[in-house]
Amino acid sequence: MTSMARKGLVVALVHVALVSSVGAKLLVDRATRPRVWVRTAPVDPNLPIRGRYLSLRLEVRPSGGLVLPEGKTETMPNGSTYTQLAPWQQVRLVNEGNALVAVPSDDWRDPSAVRGMRDGQVVAVVQSPVAYFIPESVRDPSRLSPGEELWVEVTVPKAGLPRPIQLGVKKDGVIKPLAVR
Repeated sequence: MTSMARKGLVVALVHVALVSSVGAKLLVDRATRPRVWVRTAPVDPNLPIRGRYLSLRLEVRPSGGLVLPEGKTETMPNGSTYTQLAPWQQVRLVNEGNALVAVPSDDWRDPSAVRGMRDGQVVAVVQSPVAYFIPESVRDPSRLSPGEELWVEVTVPKAGLPRPIQLGVKKDGVIKPLAVR
């Protein structure tokens, strides 16, 4: 074996080791970290190079004294009104009572959330969406019938955004997992 071939083999083995270690970490997290269902707001991504996927914004309950201010509505001199966007807040996403909640954070590496309303309740809408990849042969699961909500089961890591596991549709208070794989 030549010197170049040996170096190429070493580089290939290093790459395999790196990818395998990331995969092993994700599998360990999935086996040991909490898993919860979270309501989502699908966002239509416009990145065809990444493949077919759903971009999901997580909607979670504020907790731990998290205050999410409303946007300000101002009246313009001509009488029209303008509503400024609500400011973002840094949050840490934690498992609380088998539900994902947002608590205040001062760490700039944590995700940010903005105030939203759902069914008359204040929710924290996480600004960094999570991607859920779907095969080409599957109908778009974000297109729902009236009375249905899209939910995603996620693994809650110690830090960072939750990792999606599976999608489900909630109807009449029951979440039914979707077979999209």
